[in-house]
Amino acid sequence: MIVTFDATATSSHVREHATPALTAALAIAAIAAATLAGAWFFQLVLDIRPCPLCLEQRYAYYLAIPLGALVALAAARDAPRGVLVAGLAILAAAALGNAWLGAYHAGVEWHFWQGPTDCTGEIGNLGSAGNLLERLDTVKVIRCDEVQWRFLGLSLAGYNVLISLLMAAIAAWGMLRTARR
Repeated sequence: MIVTFDATATSSHVREHATPALTAALAIAAIAAATLAGAWFFQLVLDIRPCPLCLEQRYAYYLAIPLGALVALAAARDAPRGVLVAGLAILAAAALGNAWLGAYHAGVEWHFWQGPTDCTGEIGNLGSAGNLLERLDTVKVIRCDEVQWRFLGLSLAGYNVLISLLMAAIAAWGMLRTARR
């Protein structure tokens, strides 16, 4: 009976340090999945096509879903604290990098600075006049410096900054709480 009690107490103590990591990782994975679902809804249902910078901002979410699930699984299986903190640190770094990319894109949209040449500025070489109409029919360039949708003054890039900062804050909370236990 005492052995069972001690085993339960030890298991409970191990689970105690995994709970913040589990909560943070699941929250980040869920937020990333919801954000991608929203992006795909805007693209496929509302026909708001993403520019090249928009597509690049999705990469962090594509990373956060499986990595968040993996960190959550590791936390549920009583992985060492260092592994959980490292996984959350990678999630935080990806989210902060994505927030920077979103802020850069928002600055391009507000014309604070010029964006990449493949989606801003003048349209360059369109080829010969003979295939110009053919190229115009097949190529649809979505400009990075033109906002296609705003809500409360923010574009989708602006909302990406806020969502990414939220994910980074959740990851930081999970890291700190996990490291303390």
